[in-house]
Amino acid sequence: MKTSVIGYPRVGALRELKFASEKFFKGEIAAEELQRIGATLRAAHWKLQQESGIDWIPSNDFSYYDGLLDTASLFNVIPKRYRALGLGPLETYFAMARGYQGKQGDVKALAMKKWFNTNYHYMEPEIEDTADIRLEGTKLFDEYAEAKRLGIATKPVLIGAFTLLKLAKYTGAKKAEDFADHVADAYSAVLDKLNALGAAWLQLDEPALVTDLTTEDIALFSKLYSRILSAKGNVKVLAQTYFGDVRDVYPTLQALPFDGIGLDFVEGKRSLDLVRQYGFPDGKVLFAGVINGKNIWKNDYPRTLGLIREIGGHAQQIMIGPSCSLLHVPYTLAHEKKLPAEKKRFLAFAEEKLRELSELKAIAEHADPHASPLYTENEKLFSGPRFTNDEAVQARATALTEADFRRLLAFAEREAIQKAKFNLPPLPTTTIGSFPQTADVRANRSSFKKGAITEEQYKQFNFGKIEECIERQEEIGLDVLVHGEYERNDMVEYFGESLDGFIFTENAWVQSYGTRCVKPPIIWGDIRRAKPITVEYSAYAKRLTDKPVKGMLTGPVTILNWSFPREDISLKDSALQIALAIRDEVLDLEANGIDIIQIDEAALREKLPLRQSDWHREYLSWAIPAFRLTHSGVQAGTQIHTHMCYSQFSDIIREIDDMDADVITFEASRSDLSIIESIQACGFRTEVGPGVYDIHSPRIPSVEELKQALKRMLESINPAKLWVNPDCGLKTRGENETWASLRNLVQAAKEARNEL
Repeated sequence: MKTSVIGYPRVGALRELKFASEKFFKGEIAAEELQRIGATLRAAHWKLQQESGIDWIPSNDFSYYDGLLDTASLFNVIPKRYRALGLGPLETYFAMARGYQGKQGDVKALAMKKWFNTNYHYMEPEIEDTADIRLEGTKLFDEYAEAKRLGIATKPVLIGAFTLLKLAKYTGAKKAEDFADHVADAYSAVLDKLNALGAAWLQLDEPALVTDLTTEDIALFSKLYSRILSAKGNVKVLAQTYFGDVRDVYPTLQALPFDGIGLDFVEGKRSLDLVRQYGFPDGKVLFAGVINGKNIWKNDYPRTLGLIREIGGHAQQIMIGPSCSLLHVPYTLAHEKKLPAEKKRFLAFAEEKLRELSELKAIAEHADPHASPLYTENEKLFSGPRFTNDEAVQARATALTEADFRRLLAFAEREAIQKAKFNLPPLPTTTIGSFPQTADVRANRSSFKKGAITEEQYKQFNFGKIEECIERQEEIGLDVLVHGEYERNDMVEYFGESLDGFIFTENAWVQSYGTRCVKPPIIWGDIRRAKPITVEYSAYAKRLTDKPVKGMLTGPVTILNWSFPREDISLKDSALQIALAIRDEVLDLEANGIDIIQIDEAALREKLPLRQSDWHREYLSWAIPAFRLTHSGVQAGTQIHTHMCYSQFSDIIREIDDMDADVITFEASRSDLSIIESIQACGFRTEVGPGVYDIHSPRIPSVEELKQALKRMLESINPAKLWVNPDCGLKTRGENETWASLRNLVQAAKEARNEL
């Protein structure tokens, strides 16, 4: 038995790549310096895995922005509008990722979507009818050779042909099948070059195989790989799957001449049953994902060794590894100086998971695992309690009835009451909540955490920023204002810090997209609200203006999905506990005069099962009610907003309507406003604000561009139900671009009103 890693985090244990990339974007460092830092990180990651005893170490899992964007670039899948800029390769790459506005032109970024059921975002490749798909880039080969020069034999990693075609957007008349031969030839060219370089393995990631597949999908997969694998030569090819099981295609995988098949035995509910039912082909290697690559709890060795033994009864050759890339967990516990030792001993980040793989391999070599101290220490760890329980919280959740999940008045009645109460103009303008977290904001928070300033000084600074924010929003003419969220480090971590039941890290950063990293809280016990969280700042902002001010909260499903959940209770139980805590905050805001309250559910779709048959039974049956629980106790005149971003919502649009919010804002600009067709088709009752511009790009949209977006929306959406807003919070943007964009947004809305 050997060990293999699917992929490793890439931004650096202390976010070195993030900071270098941002300096490059600002023109503070040259491309050569960015690339030097990238090479340093790659070398460090390879050496760490080598020293940890990993047998097969990945290369080309590193990226300056996104792996699927790397794959598209490798195969010359670059839309014409980016080529027309006439930029260099790296600048063109970043233009696709972030958009471009400068001397060479003005283009939006590619659409950004969630990577299956994770909080990682990928850039959606666009394949035009005239696309010339061929092997063009060299990154995969350069990084393989780079590792080889360091004395490290790696397994190059590449997103597979089927997943590439399934996740791409087709902008013309042609579809995936029309490009299959060209794509297969491009992958065959990769194998030709790897043969020349002497590579032993190529890992082709095919997570799309764990989704619901049609007979046409399976035929496309077979067609692609029948052609690709005929060119493999001496290179062994691994079909690596993760995030679920391959029930629709397992016999096909067995029949094709892959040398290895990677199966997820953590999230793959039927993976073990498939191996039991169909066996595993002799001569192939089973890459078994037995350690959770998405959660941070230490592995239970006795349970995992039992699983490995059973798998070994069906497969002659086994490689053990994580269930997916370790991209989805933090780097290392080494930089966590404040976490108590009694809690750290239960945790395993990416570096610690490498050690777990080596330890499992070593224990498995013993005839009697109990002879290994590694085994007995682990067994002892799991024999005692670790999570903290709160009987009052459990009793409150148990006592919930159906009435607790529904508002008393129906939506239409509430809508009429709110229209009369707020008397907003047609196409009311607002923002999603956060304003730029400038250097002085971050410095104030850091000084307070370090004890360098008092709590009073910290708050007075924030009150001053709120005054500035309200004044500027009034100046440009926004209709519904926000306080700016200057006190918040992160939309989930901030709430977790104010709730009992969470623990926090100092440097457990996880990449969300590009240079954006998050630090998910860890749910350690039952959750309750100990005291009001947002009331003081929201009430202060309310006193500064005669315009409506939104209270800003994060919803229970998003808090849960963007935290590392405990393993001893269900996700449903955790969600209801969080929902009750947020409900208390909602009612306190209302009692303090905040009569518009936004409860963000940005991550609602994130944990939606990848197979549609599991959607309601395993997820929507509790996720939608958990949101309703947060606001069901408010008065009819209190307007409840929510926000969702960067996921495909069309297929659950009716369930979203059933959240019973009064206003829902969606990310829409990067997805070309596709959500509006679904809103129209299902008779959506909730008022909506599809985002009119992309805040994840530094470009400033013109008034005319924004008016065109509104015009498209008004073709499908009743103007009485349409709000005007950016597509997400403005926390990551610069001050100048933020206010310039919002001025244009307000002007576009005014002109659109006049044309109604």
